[in-house]
Amino acid sequence: MNYKSIFISDVHLGTRGCQADALCVFLKTHTSENLYLVGDILDGWRLKRRWYFPQSHANVIRRILTAAKRDTRVEYILGNHDEAGRKFLNFDISFGNIKISNRQDYIGVDGNRYLVIHGDFFDTLMHDKKWLMHIGDTLYDTMIWVNIHFNRIRNLLGMEYWSLSKYLKQNTKQALNFINRYEEHLANYCKEHNYDGIICGHIHQAEIREINGVVYMNDGDWVESGTALVEHLDGRWEIIYYVEDTDNNRQFTRSD
Repeated sequence: MNYKSIFISDVHLGTRGCQADALCVFLKTHTSENLYLVGDILDGWRLKRRWYFPQSHANVIRRILTAAKRDTRVEYILGNHDEAGRKFLNFDISFGNIKISNRQDYIGVDGNRYLVIHGDFFDTLMHDKKWLMHIGDTLYDTMIWVNIHFNRIRNLLGMEYWSLSKYLKQNTKQALNFINRYEEHLANYCKEHNYDGIICGHIHQAEIREINGVVYMNDGDWVESGTALVEHLDGRWEIIYYVEDTDNNRQFTRSD
């Protein structure tokens, strides 16, 4: 499949929960004129505490560099987990053919102007209680570890993948309130600054919807969900979901 643009974020290379093999398959079978890496591609928080970078994670980097070498325009938008690169942004840094920045404007095929940003700037916890974010990150890593082993048992029993984190987000009032506030905050910012829409990540919740006249699009993550946001050549927007069946066959499904 070839697209105008592909947007992915929250890959978290350097963590055991990263679905690196699935992402490599996706990048190999889905090409585009533009590839936007919308933050948290590398998990500097985790790598700083403990080094973990297997070959499958290196393969993702190689796949991205190959795309850039083959004339795909690659933009790397920094997030909070790879925020170490932000101190060098004043030097107009790039990595090979990959441009690195905090945010980008994107003009869609439909002529609309979209803000592309990771989203952590709009997370009040990142500013007021960053220490709490680090604690939450450790707990999240533990939950992902439990989920991986739990789903190995489900797979042996012929059962489909089940996400504990997604279940908690959808069934916990506090989590739902946080997500709604986050989405509305971004939409309001875009409305105030004359953007037609926003493309972001950060909360690991893929979605396309309209909020107060602003098109809100979140490309999800590659830890639990395995999702990407794509713009078709005709201007249609779509979320692509990674699915692995009980026979470990990888496939991707689409949802407008």
